[in-house]
Amino acid sequence: MATATIPAASSVDTISEAISEPHSVTRQPILDLQGRVHGFELLFRGRPESGENGPASQTIFETAAIYKLEKPSELKKLTGKLTAFVNCPENALSEQLAQVLPASLTVLVLSVSPEPSPELISTCEKLKALGFRLALDDFRWEPQCEPLVKLTDYVIVDVGRTEPEERRELFERLRGQAISMVAKNVETQAAHRQAREEGFTLFEGYYFCQPVAKRNRRPPANQLLRLEILQALQQSPLDLRKVSELVKRDGPLAYQLLRLANSPLWALRQAVLSIQDALMTVGDDAFRRIATMAIATEFNGDQPAELLCMAMVRARFCEVAGAQHGLDPFGQYLLGLLSLLPAMQGQPMSDLASALPVSPEIREALMGAKNRERTVLGWLENSERGDWAGCDAAAVAGGLNQEKLAKIYVEAVAWAEAALHSAG
Repeated sequence: MATATIPAASSVDTISEAISEPHSVTRQPILDLQGRVHGFELLFRGRPESGENGPASQTIFETAAIYKLEKPSELKKLTGKLTAFVNCPENALSEQLAQVLPASLTVLVLSVSPEPSPELISTCEKLKALGFRLALDDFRWEPQCEPLVKLTDYVIVDVGRTEPEERRELFERLRGQAISMVAKNVETQAAHRQAREEGFTLFEGYYFCQPVAKRNRRPPANQLLRLEILQALQQSPLDLRKVSELVKRDGPLAYQLLRLANSPLWALRQAVLSIQDALMTVGDDAFRRIATMAIATEFNGDQPAELLCMAMVRARFCEVAGAQHGLDPFGQYLLGLLSLLPAMQGQPMSDLASALPVSPEIREALMGAKNRERTVLGWLENSERGDWAGCDAAAVAGGLNQEKLAKIYVEAVAWAEAALHSAG
């Protein structure tokens, strides 16, 4: 997972020539039993690993330097002030980590052999003394690991590659230890339920992005009104009177919109007390973002807050990256924001898309069509999962500059986290 990178060497392979391999970082949420984010695993991309003592040992150092992750303020922008889980190969373990990653904010994720060496245990003791926490990844119990287990704060288990009996035995072995159990690769609601029943308390995977059908579910009475507002927001210039009257008919939405407009994110000099004031004060483009953010918040309802945050990251990323590739910025913003609507509403996109007030091209992109409008969103979806081969294929197909996209992603995460935190 933690691999370092330099630009690809020249090759007769067309794809290899077209791919720029930037240092990039993406994050995957780890949720608790209440669906709140406990922390984020940071996935690094760099030049391919070239052996036990090769570039892999430099990945963390190189990527941290590029994104200034040694500064707590910068790392917090990427993790929303929560804990960063960083996969760390044994050959990268050293006290130097404290120079490139803030110890108090970082969990070092270790994949160790069944017989950890005395040197490794000694190094881990020093890292713990510096303030780092430790996690054992893909851990299987061996008596020789007991000294390392005593230093461990988290044990991470791949529920897709282990059997229930094996996991039960591991729980028995670790009973009484002050260790948090993390289930990873939890991709479905069924896998999440089973992991909960087995005793896991933390979950990594995108199970919460899968639509859960709700029995006897009735669409909110004001859902059609919100769709009408989305349609009005796409007019240029905005019809001040029409938008104001529509929003005022939706009390919860009006409240969310004014709350967002008065948040520190927009740095307004005076309080905004009405929808008309908000529109006139921040301008059309900013008002569109505030209003669509408020609508997404209402659509998300009681779903995990991380779902809304991901939608906002996608919206900002698609807006900025799409504009750089000649795509309509607000259309891309809507595409990113609405791409997670099925999980928010508990309905498949096939049931939702026809009612959405978007262009036919955006509607097709929401349905999964690999058209031009979906180019940057497709790249981002691969990046979210650390699927670098998928990123490469999307970059080649769309003529994308991955170095620029990686930077836009980090900026979009910081923007979305700031928006959520400033709005309370």
